[in-house]
Amino acid sequence: MGRPVGWPVGAESLCHNAGAVCPGSYHQAMTRPTADESISPLWMAHHYPEDYDRCVVLGRAHVCRRCLVLYPIAFVVMGLALAGGWSSSRLDGWLLAALPLPAVVEFVLEHLGALRYQPVRQMVLTVPLGVALGLGFARYLHDQTDPWFWGVVVAYGGVCILATVLGARRVSRR
Repeated sequence: MGRPVGWPVGAESLCHNAGAVCPGSYHQAMTRPTADESISPLWMAHHYPEDYDRCVVLGRAHVCRRCLVLYPIAFVVMGLALAGGWSSSRLDGWLLAALPLPAVVEFVLEHLGALRYQPVRQMVLTVPLGVALGLGFARYLHDQTDPWFWGVVVAYGGVCILATVLGARRVSRR
């Protein structure tokens, strides 16, 4: 038996096991992997399979739970702000800084090992984060150099990256 089209050299040895279905055979080609067997595209779930508990399954794809809450809220808030003739005020900057803070604190504490992951808590804390992100998107579309938008992105992004790195180092030392 030859190598099936598209399979690497040496794969044909898998076909010679007694009772095994040959890779590339009709039966295998007609089955699709389940959500547990497949890796979802990065734009839907930026988590590795061992972290799929942070995702919901839609069809066969894993979708990040935080992103599933975050982006719809952010785009609705942005759309409302832009459609409603939104104009920048002093309060906007403080909202941009304050609304994401609970989600940032939760992210940092979780990655440093002080909190266990909890899906409901994550989704609840993502709602104000989504509102701030939508407001930030609207500010950004008015002024791509908006200091409040970029200040929050750099400050909170930097804190979250640092927590991720320190948390990964902590885990790797165990």
